[in-house]
Amino acid sequence: MGLTIAYIIIAIYSIALVLIFFYSLAQLNLLVNYLGYKKRNKTAPKFNLLDPKEIPFVTIQLPVYNEEYVMDRLLENIAKLEYPLSKLEIQVLDDSTDETVIDTAKHIKKLQATGLDIKHICRTNRQGFKAGALKEGLEVAKGDFIAIFDADFLPDSDWLKKTVIYFKDEEIGVVQTRWGHINRDYSTLTKIQAFALDAHFTLEQVGRNAKGHFINFNGTAGIWRKECILDAGNWEGDTLTEDLDLSYRAQLKNWKFKYLEDVETPAELPVVISAARSQQFRWNKGGAENFRKTVWSVISAKNIPFKTKFHGVMHLLNSSMFLCVFIVALLSIPMLYIKNMYGHLGWVFEVTSFFIVSTIILFVCYWFTYKSIQGSSFDNFIDYIKLFFTFFSVALGFSLHNSIAVLEGHMGKRSEFVRTPKFNLNNLRDSWKGNKYLAKKLSPNMIIEAALMIYFLFGMYSAIPLNDFGLFPFHFMLFLGFGYVFFKSLTARA
Repeated sequence: MGLTIAYIIIAIYSIALVLIFFYSLAQLNLLVNYLGYKKRNKTAPKFNLLDPKEIPFVTIQLPVYNEEYVMDRLLENIAKLEYPLSKLEIQVLDDSTDETVIDTAKHIKKLQATGLDIKHICRTNRQGFKAGALKEGLEVAKGDFIAIFDADFLPDSDWLKKTVIYFKDEEIGVVQTRWGHINRDYSTLTKIQAFALDAHFTLEQVGRNAKGHFINFNGTAGIWRKECILDAGNWEGDTLTEDLDLSYRAQLKNWKFKYLEDVETPAELPVVISAARSQQFRWNKGGAENFRKTVWSVISAKNIPFKTKFHGVMHLLNSSMFLCVFIVALLSIPMLYIKNMYGHLGWVFEVTSFFIVSTIILFVCYWFTYKSIQGSSFDNFIDYIKLFFTFFSVALGFSLHNSIAVLEGHMGKRSEFVRTPKFNLNNLRDSWKGNKYLAKKLSPNMIIEAALMIYFLFGMYSAIPLNDFGLFPFHFMLFLGFGYVFFKSLTARA
């Protein structure tokens, strides 16, 4: 290996490590915000729902597409929401292309007979996908406030009473609640998804919201002020995460977002890795698309402080961290050999400490979010350690898949909105097999993921002849992570 190539590898490796380090520092700052906010007494103006004059009109939008397994559960649950019928409208925005349209129509007629104002809105095309359906429903919505639930969400009966009250403050454009997980303990895959989402819905959402930094509506389990949607330019379908897009446009126009950590809205996590893949791809590509679309507006905005801009840029770059992690992983083995071949470059490897420090920071940050939901006993801490390193390994295993999504987003390559299949599974006795919405084809990335599993096995072996075991734990987690993703993808399909 030539010295010039070695320097290029070192430069790329170092830049990726420094970006990861900045991301971890941003997370640490959010942790400080989070802990400070938890200690504050929080007061806010609220509607008095005991006064009929103060009860606002709410439209609930249910954007659905081919939801055979969860449609009845969704409609039955929404019908139980406690709110004056004269102030409530429900729109089922049904883009389905299968026989569920007929069954849904029958169910809606039964609910209409009970006095519920519920409408079945079907489009002739899926233009704009979810964003298009929400926008079309908004045109005829009677409510001043628009609550949105995806098909797998199950709000408690008093959900509206706990959320809509905060719109008494006329500057608030969105109220967002924390996602819960009805099948958290179904499998290792659901446990690590819940772990990652819990960190977002505690540390990140509260940490940003506490200091007035930009947060995002999470696509579901929240309420918009209709005026805010229209003022921000309405829903647009030019990214795969239309929720993040509209959230930033609204906050750039000075609308405030209210995040309610204490209001949990249960939902279902994907139980099959192909479903998790499609969801991860959409979220990560959408994040990169929104960085491309919005970052300059954030940087150049004159109405927001520097710290909010910094957190906004880091937020928009969240998904791009997978690309940085993948670069660090891929180059870690060449770096091992560079260290062995060029002794005078040994000082360069001090930069590796950035990754160790970043990991420790994330370990500490995620512990605070974990214990806020699961508890802080010694047994919980031991469970946390195991779960953290399982999560870390599997996240590394997803880094190729998510990096491809991020690169497509940054390059502006367009793709369809691929929905995440729902299953209606709560325990291991329930089976996902036979779900007709599952992807039948294997991901072409699997071949590369298998090769990377072998590549990092070679990295582990390399530690022996080079007598350098510093990167051995990292390569071991990469080997496990890519092995998990590869074998699960190979075996867990319909």
